Amino acid sequence: MASIVKGKEAKSIKSLLDIQSEVKVINRIALSVDCVIFGFDENKLKVLLIRSDLKKFQGKWSLLGDLVDPKEELDSAANRILKQRTGLDDVYLEQVRTFGCLERHPAGRVVTVAYYSLINIQHHKLKILDNELHWHDVNDIAELAFDHKRILDSSYEQLQRRVQEHPLAFSLLPKKFSMRELQNVYESILDTKMDRRNFRKKFFAMDFLVDIGQMEQDVPHRPGKLYHFNYSKYEKKKKKWVGIDF
Repeated sequence: MASIVKGKEAKSIKSLLDIQSEVKVINRIALSVDCVIFGFDENKLKVLLIRSDLKKFQGKWSLLGDLVDPKEELDSAANRILKQRTGLDDVYLEQVRTFGCLERHPAGRVVTVAYYSLINIQHHKLKILDNELHWHDVNDIAELAFDHKRILDSSYEQLQRRVQEHPLAFSLLPKKFSMRELQNVYESILDTKMDRRNFRKKFFAMDFLVDIGQMEQDVPHRPGKLYHFNYSKYEKKKKKWVGIDF
């Protein structure tokens, strides 16, 4: 009896050749990467979108994405897409999750891995402007091609969680920024108003901001000081980052 059971177990275990055969013949699934590129401009959180070139989604906006080459790492694919479609490189990228609904792509079964990135719009000018590549206010987007609205929402939710636990928001700012600009970034990402005094008190208490001895330009009446974020100090004393839980 035991030998029969063992025989059944042995038959249920797939060999490498079995799996390779299924991949080639049965599981014809394509893998792609979609990039949610967040930027900050005019005190608003924005996302970079492109017009879909598929007839089914004619006139609709979509995220930037592409299929992954069989010999390509996922992170490399995300960086390639950013470089090819926008001319941007060396920007912050973080993987979000995988999306694999059966009907998500008209070409067949395409599973996609979503990434989001953070860039300062003023310091990263787009170099490629095909297919009406444009920045859109995150809060103004009601519909996108494919399941990209779902991908955008998931990426935005992850960004909102992460920005309260890590200093990611500084990727959206110039190297020299005012406290007003810093607060505007957090308010736009978290979609909430914050108390000015408490916000400044918390950041100064963490002691990661460096007063660079310059004043904010073109500000009437009372110009504010400019600061930069000390990343080296943060890496040494991460425990001092207490989060932005206003």
